[in-house]
Amino acid sequence: MSLNNTDRRIRRTKRMIRDALTELMEDKGFDAITVRDLTDKADINRGTFYLHYKDKFALLEQCEGEVLEELAQVQGHVKELQLANFYEHFHRGEPLPFIVKLFEYLKENGAFMRVILGPNGDPLFQVKMKDILAEHLLKHMVKKARTEMEVPFEYFKAYVISAHLGVIQEWLFSGMKESPKEIAMTAFKLTFLGPRRAAGLVSDKN
Repeated sequence: MSLNNTDRRIRRTKRMIRDALTELMEDKGFDAITVRDLTDKADINRGTFYLHYKDKFALLEQCEGEVLEELAQVQGHVKELQLANFYEHFHRGEPLPFIVKLFEYLKENGAFMRVILGPNGDPLFQVKMKDILAEHLLKHMVKKARTEMEVPFEYFKAYVISAHLGVIQEWLFSGMKESPKEIAMTAFKLTFLGPRRAAGLVSDKN
């Protein structure tokens, strides 16, 4: 068997195991899952599982790590933007491309993201995801904006990142009815307009 075929087979096997983990976590939560459950669901033998993972905890850690790394790569494009780009896209009524790519990635991995961010998921993953959002999204946006802030940065960061995660979770849990571009624009408006303007409680004329 060629190296490419071997790599493809390994990726397929890992995908089957991750899909099994996703379904089982949604059904009964991570703590109740056994390796036997995973191998039965993925239709593989225990030897195949242990060839790739030490135990179910290593499986979850690797799955989460891969997702966080890919999310960081998607958001890395914000560093290339200038503040003028933010305003240009907003006034044209278009979300920034990297925000669209973020939601496209979330949709492609919707089943896993919905479970891992849900009540049967891993609470620590939310903390790690917030850190990724803060590092690759908020930090670069603030650098390009005002240097003097009206509120302490740490509280601003906690508010904005929690709000973005809330939008992501609501979209995932409600079935992702909006397209990635539509929900990206919603998040973009909330960031630029703030809650009062986004809710129509005050306009630019006030």
